[in-house]
Amino acid sequence: MKLILTSTIDKLGIAGDVVEVKDGYGRNFLLPQGKAIRWTRGNEKQIEGIKRSRDAREVRGIEHAQEIREQLEGLTVSVAARVSDQGHLFGSVTANDLAVAVKKAGGPTIDKRVVTFPKPVKALGGHTASVKLHPAVTARVPFEVVSK
Repeated sequence: MKLILTSTIDKLGIAGDVVEVKDGYGRNFLLPQGKAIRWTRGNEKQIEGIKRSRDAREVRGIEHAQEIREQLEGLTVSVAARVSDQGHLFGSVTANDLAVAVKKAGGPTIDKRVVTFPKPVKALGGHTASVKLHPAVTARVPFEVVSK
């Protein structure tokens, strides 16, 4: 099955790539998740638009990624979360919560899709998240979870 990727998939390709995948993988995962569209001559015109939007979001080279990493690692980030009387969080801290907190702390705008946690953050205190800025550059962002 020939598809056009609309988002980056590890070990498959980046947004805008035309890939050939097995029918089941495309039909059962990529298409329903919105990570790809079927390849046709008409849809091939959309590739340029996908690549333009990817380039606007993407970090411009390894040097730029290293500058952003230095900014992120030097920040003091605190994420406010709702807490019960016993000190337990209602839910957990999400990648979007961290991306918003980084922006509020004066850091660069980061995409929530590149933020990963080693384990779910469900407690108050200090934690660390990884932000993949470039295939060769990953920033470790320390942050503090505080009650609202």
